[in-house]
Amino acid sequence: MTSEDAHTFTKYGWLVCLWVLTVSFQYGYHTSALNQLQAVLTCKVADATAPLYYGLPTCISMSDATFSVVTSVYTLGGFFGSLGANIVMDRYGRKGASRLSAVLTAAGSSLFGLSSSVGPLILGRFLVGLAAGLGICLCPIYLSEIAPAKIKGSLGVLTQLAIVIGIMVTQGMGFGLATPRQWRLVLFISAGISILQYFTSPFVVESPSYLNRKGLVDQEKLAIRRLWGEIHDVLRTDPEERSSEEPLLSDNDSATERLLTGRQPAITIPQLFASTGLRRPLLTIVAAMVSQQISGINAVLYYSNDILSKSIPELASYVSLAITIVNFFMTFPPIFLIERVGRKQLIQLSVAGALLSHLAVGYGLNNGLVTLSSIAITTFVMSFAFGLGPIPFVIIPEVAPPHAVSAISSVGLSLNWSSNFVIGLVFLPLRNFLANGDLMKEGRVFYLFAAALLCSTLLFSKLYRG
Repeated sequence: MTSEDAHTFTKYGWLVCLWVLTVSFQYGYHTSALNQLQAVLTCKVADATAPLYYGLPTCISMSDATFSVVTSVYTLGGFFGSLGANIVMDRYGRKGASRLSAVLTAAGSSLFGLSSSVGPLILGRFLVGLAAGLGICLCPIYLSEIAPAKIKGSLGVLTQLAIVIGIMVTQGMGFGLATPRQWRLVLFISAGISILQYFTSPFVVESPSYLNRKGLVDQEKLAIRRLWGEIHDVLRTDPEERSSEEPLLSDNDSATERLLTGRQPAITIPQLFASTGLRRPLLTIVAAMVSQQISGINAVLYYSNDILSKSIPELASYVSLAITIVNFFMTFPPIFLIERVGRKQLIQLSVAGALLSHLAVGYGLNNGLVTLSSIAITTFVMSFAFGLGPIPFVIIPEVAPPHAVSAISSVGLSLNWSSNFVIGLVFLPLRNFLANGDLMKEGRVFYLFAAALLCSTLLFSKLYRG
């Protein structure tokens, strides 16, 4: 095998990669699922001729406030799932954590799909959130640890791509399955995917890096051979590769020191907070994850329907799908650019585009320029997709030493979920407060997002060496 071949997956390795990405797909799938089902689920669109279908009600009557609780409990589950992810990953391995995520998703989706009242809906949604929180922590780490060195960054972008595909799939399914008799199929399909993932797990190898840290050298070598086709040094002591993959480690680190670091027992979150040596990696990931949410991506996507439907009311039902498709296609450029341009440069370009888009959205709303606002929302989603979306996930395993990567990932993703929840909670009240009842001042909130994003990005740029 040539040296070039040594830097790519075997066919089996690519199948393992797809298996791992299932958890990120499910995260995106359930992020969008209820948006498409709201009307039929809450009986706003009902089938009076058939109140029951296969013994289950065709809808579950609830107020908008109750539906908001059902929706937001997903974020709550995600927070706790991310918070406990480091314990699960370090105790049961990356593969074991993926299996647990699949079980939780299958159980939560099935319970939601079989529900006939609000209580089981909330519990099912919470279980799916737990799975998503766990999955979004482990996926970037798992991918990084099985990835050949030369495609590590490009492969990391696939986490975001899988999320976007999940969102796009549920939005597309909504056009055909958002009916009183068929909406439950959306949940059962998710459960079926997770069941399939669980029962194919015996054919999937554990992360070589995790096996190395546990001292399981024979299993590590077997995993590497199946993934890459021949034995390689899992620590990748080549100086050029090391400097690009571990930007926060000093240049004089020796291979011996790194072996000792790799064999250190995994640390807990309290130990992480107490360690001064891990403060910079921790703050770097925190700044990246907070910047991702403080950009206002979820608020913009929520508000986009209202803005764009004013411009093209006859196509209002297709607006969300169109924006998601834009998001999907713009996730591909970083796959090819991340190793050529660099992580830090992509983030900076992404933020520059997002800032200009925020200013344009605000100006357009404040001056009644709906077309400008519509274009600016599209450019914002494009800007987010090629930098702010994927890069924070890519750099988690790169800036954190092996024994701390699970804990740092848990803290970073927990803050990501928290920021998501807070921004979703305060966006509309904050917009109304800043507008003071004037419809021509609703754009002011986007100026605030621009300022907050600029501050968080400056902090990130100071911490991350790239």
